[in-house]
Amino acid sequence: MNKMLSPGEVPTHQQTVAPRKRWSGFRGLIYLLVLFAAIAAAYEWWRSAAPAPAPQQHGRHAADGGISTIRADAVTLGDMQVALDGLGTVTSLATVTVKTQIAGKITQIGFTEGQAVKAGDFLLQIDPQPYQAALDQAEAALARDQATLAEANIDLTRFTNLLKQDSIASQQVDTQRSLVKQTEATVQSDKAAIEAAKINLAYCRIVSPVTGRAGLRLVDLGNYVQPGDSTGLVVITQTKPISVIFSLAQDTIPQFLTKLRSGDILPVRAFDRTGSTLLATGKLASVDSQIDTTTGTVKLRAEFANADEELFPNQFVNVKLVVNTLHNAILVPAAGVQMGVPGAYVYLVNADNTVSVRPIKLGPGDAAHTVVLEGLSVGDKVVVDGTDRLRDGAKVIVSTGSHNGNWNGGAVPADGKAPAGADHPHHHHHDQEGQQGDGQKGDK
Repeated sequence: MNKMLSPGEVPTHQQTVAPRKRWSGFRGLIYLLVLFAAIAAAYEWWRSAAPAPAPQQHGRHAADGGISTIRADAVTLGDMQVALDGLGTVTSLATVTVKTQIAGKITQIGFTEGQAVKAGDFLLQIDPQPYQAALDQAEAALARDQATLAEANIDLTRFTNLLKQDSIASQQVDTQRSLVKQTEATVQSDKAAIEAAKINLAYCRIVSPVTGRAGLRLVDLGNYVQPGDSTGLVVITQTKPISVIFSLAQDTIPQFLTKLRSGDILPVRAFDRTGSTLLATGKLASVDSQIDTTTGTVKLRAEFANADEELFPNQFVNVKLVVNTLHNAILVPAAGVQMGVPGAYVYLVNADNTVSVRPIKLGPGDAAHTVVLEGLSVGDKVVVDGTDRLRDGAKVIVSTGSHNGNWNGGAVPADGKAPAGADHPHHHHHDQEGQQGDGQKGDK
């Protein structure tokens, strides 16, 4: 028998289903959270169980607390050149665009592109026939006028004798004398015309005005050329000797100008674009007469013999101007100089097989050595390889490898005695800690 429900009352079976559905949703959420927690726990366990990668090291650390193998080099006494660095452009001392001085057709070309030529070497030939004809004509006119002059001189002599006999008027003698002078002027003009014709005829044969190298040909056989042409015939560029124009800061002028004016020879070295390859060595030739106010620099010209033609016109080069040489200077290997908060410093190798941080004051230097003004003495040993793991007071083993960066595997302490447990010195300078640990176990 069905029970009658009052208004608003929910049936009993529906009251049971609703809580069950809510419980099922909560239970699924709980399962999901438990799954996430399990995954996170497994990941943390995997991270803690995985072996940490061994850091790269220079040298190896012994089992007694971190003895690093390093390479050291001695502080020496020597000379150091003081040089100023600049950027320069190779510039020819003579660049000539060969042009024709007469009009005519090219009948012969006597050079090849890129050929080395000397001053006076034949380059091109212009048709000489018109100018030869002009020369012949001028010579003929000269012969005619010379004959006329000779006849005028004979008449003048005759009229002068007749005047002495009072046989003719003096006016006739004066007229004849004037005619002689006019004919003499005509003869002079004819001679000048002959010289001009000879010059034009000589211009038909074009020769190199300077010694250098011929560029690309700008005209071809059969072209008609004339003095008004803007392109020219060929460009001759002098390459031996050659110069480099470079700029230096105006503050450096006192370092070289006085020596240049006194006649001192200041060496100049030209390097390639990267600054690593020496191309040529020359000398400072001149300094510009004014400073460029836009850049605050002054231009200088250096000359190079350039016998092997390593320097090419318009080539970009790095320049080093040697302005002084420091004699008997204290030199430290450049690889050993470190820079930090206190400034420049080195790791000094002590007699007890430890290293100490030594602040230094630097002077000029080059790629191999740097001048030390304060902080080091001749004979001190500084670390030049293996500094990345060092600290003040660290224990070290000094490698006996060569100074060119190649290790031979030998390692000895700074005092020359082999340390305890160092029976296997043959370890590469960048072995990892795991490999070092194996070597240490072998030592034991």
